[in-house]
Amino acid sequence: MSTVPASLQEASIHAHCKTLRIPTIAAQYSRIADQATRQGHSHVRYLEALLAAEVEERQQRRIAWRLSEAKLPKVKTLEDFDFNASSVSTTQVRSLAEGSYLDRAEPVIFLGDTGTGKTHLMTALCVEACRQNKRVRFTTVAALINELVEASHNSQLSRSLARWKKWDLIALDEMGYVPLAEVGAEMLFQVIADRAEKAAVIITTNLPFSEWSSVFPNTRLCKALLDRITDRAHILETGSESYRFRRTMERKKKT
Repeated sequence: MSTVPASLQEASIHAHCKTLRIPTIAAQYSRIADQATRQGHSHVRYLEALLAAEVEERQQRRIAWRLSEAKLPKVKTLEDFDFNASSVSTTQVRSLAEGSYLDRAEPVIFLGDTGTGKTHLMTALCVEACRQNKRVRFTTVAALINELVEASHNSQLSRSLARWKKWDLIALDEMGYVPLAEVGAEMLFQVIADRAEKAAVIITTNLPFSEWSSVFPNTRLCKALLDRITDRAHILETGSESYRFRRTMERKKKT
C-alpha cells in the first residue's frame, strides 16, 4: 500500500481546516500530536485536546471582539483596582462581576467624588461582561446625547435609539457633570426607559440624587429618570477622597 507524503498530508489538513474554518487546529495539530505521542495519550484524548484548543482560541477572539465593540476608553480590570484605597464594598463589586445583575436587568450606580474610582470600576464590570460574551457599549452621557441630537437632526433618531436597545449592557459615564438641555435630557430618558427591566445599565455620577434636579431642566423628567434607574438598583458609594490625587502625591514624595 502506497503512503501519502507528509507534505501532502499537511497540505490536505490545512485545506480541510480552511474549509471548516478551524484555524487553531490547523496551527496546533502537529504540536499537540507530538505532545500526545510523548505522553502516550490515546487518539480520543488527542482529539479532545485539539478541539479544546480551538474552542479556547475562539473564546479569546470573541472576548477581544466584545472588548473592541464596547469602545472602552481604556481596558481596566478589577485586578488593577486598589480596594484598600477605596471605601467601595469589595464584596459587592466582586459579586456584581459574576454577572447576575445582567441576567436580571438591574441597574448599577457608582456615586462618588472625582478621582474615587467610579469609571475604573464601571470599566472593570464592562470587561467582565465582555468575558461573559455580553454585548457592551461604553459612552459618556454627553457623547450619547450629542449622538442622539445629531441623529434627530438627520431624521435618524428612531434608528439610533433602536441601536442602543441591542446592547446587553450600556455604561453611561459622567452623569450630572454638566447641565443638560431639555431635548437632550428627554433623549437620555428615552434610552434608559427603553431598557427598564429589559437590559442592564451602569451609571457613574458625582452628584447625590437630591442634586440631580440642578442639571435636569425638567423636574418631572428628573424624578421619572431617577425612578427608572434606582428601581432594583445596586448603588455603590465610592466616597469623597480622591485616591487618584493621593497616589499622585505619593509618587511626588518618592521623587
